[in-house]
Amino acid sequence: MADFSYDPLATSGSWKRSRAKIGVYAILALFAAYYLLPLVVIILNSFRDLPEIAQNGLIAFPRSFNLKGWYEAWNTYCVGGTCEGVKGNFFNSLRMAIPATIISTAIGAINGYILSKWRFPGSEWIFAGMTLGVFMPGQIALLPWAYILGTIGLTNSTYGLVLVHTVQGLSFTTLFCRNYYVNVPDELIKAARIDGAGFWRIFRKIILPLSPPILIVTVIWQFTGIWNEFLYGVVFTSGREQPITSALVALTMNGTNVREYDVMSAAVLIGALPPLLIYFFGGRYFVRGLTQGAIK
Repeated sequence: MADFSYDPLATSGSWKRSRAKIGVYAILALFAAYYLLPLVVIILNSFRDLPEIAQNGLIAFPRSFNLKGWYEAWNTYCVGGTCEGVKGNFFNSLRMAIPATIISTAIGAINGYILSKWRFPGSEWIFAGMTLGVFMPGQIALLPWAYILGTIGLTNSTYGLVLVHTVQGLSFTTLFCRNYYVNVPDELIKAARIDGAGFWRIFRKIILPLSPPILIVTVIWQFTGIWNEFLYGVVFTSGREQPITSALVALTMNGTNVREYDVMSAAVLIGALPPLLIYFFGGRYFVRGLTQGAIK
């Protein structure tokens, strides 16, 4: 016969656990609301009329809705001496971030493969020297990069930024890939070498098929870091060659007394859209890759 006796201790313990869980979720919800509030304000202001923003303030529920701010931000607003909106700067960032991400990830994968499976005398020192770049502030490299870009004729050029970000990103990509490939069993490599496979064949047939988790992590990390980077874009480019992060700063310093917050909010969202989409669609793969060895 089933026992339906009442246990006050068990009921009390269950109620305490429920209250603790509710308290944790409430605190997390407050933190989430605090961090999301600026984004919500920017999104709402991008669809509000400028007179309404001037009358009711930046933080207010919208009473109007239009896409005028988005159109002007993309096509006609004056940024960096030109009145063509931020579309040119947006495409500059794409032309910079996509090739720099692909090249740095590819070279980092090869470096990680060499430093984890083809060790040679001094390889640990080389790895230590490369990973030193992870902890080195970008300001230290400004003067050397200015000299290099000037010497090879890539000043004020998107191609120059591609070169800078590719080289600067090798420390991270090498670190991620090397730490991931260390966990690949050495027996697989030895068996392939016994069967006559060489360096590149092992890389193509064994290493790359095992690499999607870490490559996804590296691509997301590199693309968002390069897209959001500001220092090199400001120092090494100007005018129409600037990426969108640098253009946004120029947009806020246009010299006029009237702050067009609707246009500025729309421009900020345009600049933030690619990283947000990447994290929205690839965030779970990013976390999965991290848990499979990217930060070991």
